[in-house]
Amino acid sequence: MEWDTTLRPLVEPLGLELYDVEFSSGTLNVVVSRVGGVDLESLTKANRTISEWLDANDPIAGRFTLDVSTPGLERRLRTPVHFRSAIGEMVTLRELRGDESTRRLEGTLLDVTDSSLTLDEQELGKVTVPLDAIERARTVFVWGATKPVKATPNKTSSKTKSKTTTKGARTPSTSKKG
Repeated sequence: MEWDTTLRPLVEPLGLELYDVEFSSGTLNVVVSRVGGVDLESLTKANRTISEWLDANDPIAGRFTLDVSTPGLERRLRTPVHFRSAIGEMVTLRELRGDESTRRLEGTLLDVTDSSLTLDEQELGKVTVPLDAIERARTVFVWGATKPVKATPNKTSSKTKSKTTTKGARTPSTSKKG
């Protein structure tokens, strides 16, 4: 069954984009996204909508599990569209090279065509890899400490203190002296 054309019209009215869909080992994995992120309520609506369609149309014989999720920070890259959406980002991939050993590459994705991608690999520099030679690939979330924003001292009442959150925003909190 062509899941893409079947499920896309179900999730688009919910303001979601169908990022990926795969049926494997008795699980229908549906991955949705939206600029700005997907909240739990939207995931729940997508799950309910797809589940109702599956119940009404019964396209899968036997028992199966429906899993509706978002791509996450480190999203899987499978199609040219996925790779194009990751241009400029750090990616990691495993390249199958025939008789040679499989190699793992990691670097900034520079360009993508319908048949290959170009990566600024951390150790090798610019490397072009055929898309059909990629065993698996995903984006890499680069962890980095950000400088904390220093809170400016201000006078507070004896009942109200102020605390700084991790993003530097100041939020009130109440406490009792005791």
